[in-house]
Amino acid sequence: MQIFYKIFLVLFVLFIAVNLYGINWSVGVLHDENSKFISSIAASLLGIIVIFVMSNWSKLATKK
Repeated sequence: MQIFYKIFLVLFVLFIAVNLYGINWSVGVLHDENSKFISSIAASLLGIIVIFVMSNWSKLATKK
């Protein structure tokens, strides 16, 4: 992985950790109060998937 991908991977993991901390677990995960945290976690997970796809594509391009 290039340093660019590693930086964003760390940022997305930090976003997930902060949002997990911010969830109010006593009212339930799917409560309206927690919807902003859940959507942010989902966006971070999607970002991590995109990072791995881009990293693998760059590895495939250098093998040719």
